[in-house]
Amino acid sequence: MVNAIFRQLRKRFGQELPQEIRVLVFGLSLAVLEDLSEALLDFTSVTDLQAWLEAR
Repeated sequence: MVNAIFRQLRKRFGQELPQEIRVLVFGLSLAVLEDLSEALLDFTSVTDLQAWLEAR
């Protein structure tokens, strides 16, 4: 599941994610990854992703 999320994020932002964000995403539970898979559809920048992760 996590690899699919990374592919979606890479396609969304057109870039590789910073290492610190990758580490955070790898540490997420399956339930939170499922939430992220929906939330990322609304993200317009990596900053949105960072804010979402910090809120978790």
